[in-house]
Amino acid sequence: MTEKQKMLAGELYLASDPELVAARRHARRLTRLYNQTTEEEPERRLEILRELFGAVGQRVEIEPPLRCDYGSNIRVGDGFYANFDCIILDCAAVVIGRDVKLGPRVQILAAYHPTDPVGRASGRELAGPVTLGDGVWVGAGAIIGPRVTIGAGSTIGAGSVVTRDVPGGVVAAGVPCRVIRSLT
Repeated sequence: MTEKQKMLAGELYLASDPELVAARRHARRLTRLYNQTTEEEPERRLEILRELFGAVGQRVEIEPPLRCDYGSNIRVGDGFYANFDCIILDCAAVVIGRDVKLGPRVQILAAYHPTDPVGRASGRELAGPVTLGDGVWVGAGAIIGPRVTIGAGSTIGAGSVVTRDVPGGVVAAGVPCRVIRSLT
């Protein structure tokens, strides 16, 4: 398996692999171009996102600046909106449904590292997918970790740290993020 295949399969991989380094450079170039656009260039922004991301729905708006690792592992649905300073570390699939809204400085982090010091010292990393269902709202400054699914229609409170799955149709918040109440 290549290092990229290992990364996408959730196995230990070396991010210093030349293929992965080149892919990150490509994403850095595209995010730099995106972040240099102005509010008068919505068509150019969409053109760049379509080249950067794996899939882009209709009516997508991301306020610059945007940061991501690869871009190609990100899929966003119709009506997606991300406020300023969005960071998506997409070492694994990041799938964002329809009508999802992100507040400023939301971080979606598919990347993680071995907790064992010897494993960490090897320089190998891990990645786990992240999924946000349709109609999810994520408040400002929230951090969503790897291997997390947030169910459709849920709201994540500002500043939350989401390390476990959140069911659909709930309000969840806190550090660590916990369900506060049902919306049904």
